[in-house]
Amino acid sequence: MSTVETAARLAFPFTALVGQPLLQRALLLVAIDPRIGGVLVSGPRGTAKSTAARALAALLPDAPFVTLPLAASLEQLVGTLNVEAVLVEGQLRLAPGLVARAHNGVLYVDEVNLLPDALVDALLDVAASGINTVERDGISQQHAARFALVGTMNPEEGELRPQLLDRFGLSVVLGNPLDPQQRLEILRTRLTFDEDPQALTALHAAQLSPLAATVVAARAVLPSLAWPDAVLQHAAALALAAGVDGMRADLVMLRAARALAALEGRNSVTPQDVDAVAELALAHRRTLEPSANDRTSDKPNGSANDNTN
Repeated sequence: MSTVETAARLAFPFTALVGQPLLQRALLLVAIDPRIGGVLVSGPRGTAKSTAARALAALLPDAPFVTLPLAASLEQLVGTLNVEAVLVEGQLRLAPGLVARAHNGVLYVDEVNLLPDALVDALLDVAASGINTVERDGISQQHAARFALVGTMNPEEGELRPQLLDRFGLSVVLGNPLDPQQRLEILRTRLTFDEDPQALTALHAAQLSPLAATVVAARAVLPSLAWPDAVLQHAAALALAAGVDGMRADLVMLRAARALAALEGRNSVTPQDVDAVAELALAHRRTLEPSANDRTSDKPNGSANDNTN
């Protein structure tokens, strides 16, 4: 197999992503708890948005990676029922859609801002609930559809309507790498992968394997973690200070904070967990500017404008 063919088959190692701690954190959180509602990754061309999504799927054990085409129909997304089969076979047959194929994996939507609103709406419904309902001629059937939703967009090509933007759980804004040393590291890592993807993957195996095991363990303990009143109050206060509409931001912060506690192997959720995920949940919903204290508390591991390869 040629190097080009091997690179096409191997995903870029998740731990080899350069300068993107917030993006990596957001992706891991939705992988642990898909009910957070997915991650919207916004940035210019060439900032490795799709690379990061594929890297997440490759990290997770036996996780499918499903891409939603821009030209997809609603039936292709959610599936359809073959009512005629009742007459022939005596049973209702479900033709599964893309959300069924993505179950326990990653559903990737490039240029999500260019999709029809109805398709985005249906997709976000399933992502947040983990249940897909297929209806036809007054008959309905449900199936589990739990997946990490990753939507990407280039703002230069148009924005999402505010109603749809709000329904994405977390958001990360990428920018062009401006630091010369970081840009050099990105170039070296990317060229190494292109020349010998297996070597770079092997180099990161010692990090990838424990991280994958940590995600699996975090999923298992997630239901046992509760939110103390102090955590609920802190999330509500941050949402009020941001001037968000409705309660979705509060709920997303709480789910993300719990996923972070599980990821870090702790048995309780703290207000500090809420602080660590707050800007991921508030940035695309905020109507009021944060105070100076808020600006410094939500970026412990890099800013939302860090860049990856």
